[in-house]
Amino acid sequence: MARVRQKRRPGLPLPWEQRTAILRELLSGPRWKVALLLVALAGGVGLTWRAADSHSRYRQTRAAIADVHRSVQSFRADVGRCPRTPDELVHPPQTGARYLRELPTDGWGRPLYVRCPAPHDPDGAEVVSAGASGSFFVDDNVR
Repeated sequence: MARVRQKRRPGLPLPWEQRTAILRELLSGPRWKVALLLVALAGGVGLTWRAADSHSRYRQTRAAIADVHRSVQSFRADVGRCPRTPDELVHPPQTGARYLRELPTDGWGRPLYVRCPAPHDPDGAEVVSAGASGSFFVDDNVR
């Protein structure tokens, strides 16, 4: 028995038919070049924004590390020892001077690691950020 094909009658298109029709219309003729250009521009803007955001976070982290280094040196000059915790830079034990207004954080909002005295410099301090990964075990730490 042969099947008889029915002709499509004009009527309301179904939702999935509409979507493919819009996409087919957009990509037909010279319009596909415009669509490709728009996608490439959007990708370029996204990559540029991401690079600028990353650069800003690294710059903010380096500024915070420099502030902590200065604070540790001032603390050592005034008190005569290294701070035991970063809290001592905000609330010093004997002096009335505050070395920092708040606990230091990096550009990603995580606390900085302060080690005083530094392992290679007994007169200095080591201040490290875990970097973008948030882990000290990944090689993206900021010093």
